[in-house]
Amino acid sequence: MKKLHLVLMLAFVFGCFLQSCNDGKTYAELKEEEADAINAFLAKNDIEVISEEEFLRDTVTKENQYVLFDDNGVYMNIVQRGVGEKLGDGSYEIHSRFMEIALQDRTELFASGDTLLANMHWNDYPSAQTDPETFRLDVSGDSYSATFMDRSKMASYYESSAVPSGWLVPIPFLKISRTTEASKVSRVKLIVPHSQGTMMASQYVYPCFYEITYNLGR
Repeated sequence: MKKLHLVLMLAFVFGCFLQSCNDGKTYAELKEEEADAINAFLAKNDIEVISEEEFLRDTVTKENQYVLFDDNGVYMNIVQRGVGEKLGDGSYEIHSRFMEIALQDRTELFASGDTLLANMHWNDYPSAQTDPETFRLDVSGDSYSATFMDRSKMASYYESSAVPSGWLVPIPFLKISRTTEASKVSRVKLIVPHSQGTMMASQYVYPCFYEITYNLGR
């Protein structure tokens, strides 16, 4: 009984903390606003959404076509599957380049469309070319977990070594290899809701757009 009381108290305190960090709105209201922000992004960019059932017929997404995974709310577009093999059980060092863009305003933190973090070179952010993010990926059957390694921008900025769950969603559908050829690197675009994102996204309840590459390290 004491343990149940403690759990309920912690849930209440966490709920109050979330509410104070988000202008007094309830969690349900914040999730509804997040869904609106994602739908607005889909409409603005004329993105076609397909079901997971349709995607699993061939595990291919066309240009500007995203699959929605019902169990986690992540939207995925496979830009390049890669040329390696699907990763089996084991531990892997993964090198990634990415950009992270907020899809919703958060007062005094950032505005919708702001680039939050990046180490991928592209025209609008030419200074972003730095060392890749490196994380240790562990695969066991259908279970995937990962931890950022030394000199990680994500771990430093968000003060957490945990790789966002949304980053791991594409891995079962990719053929990740060790390559220096851009055309052979596994690459995806993602829309990640707060529940699958960083600790800050979870705290403030906002979605992000990601473009991420996956390359085998040592």
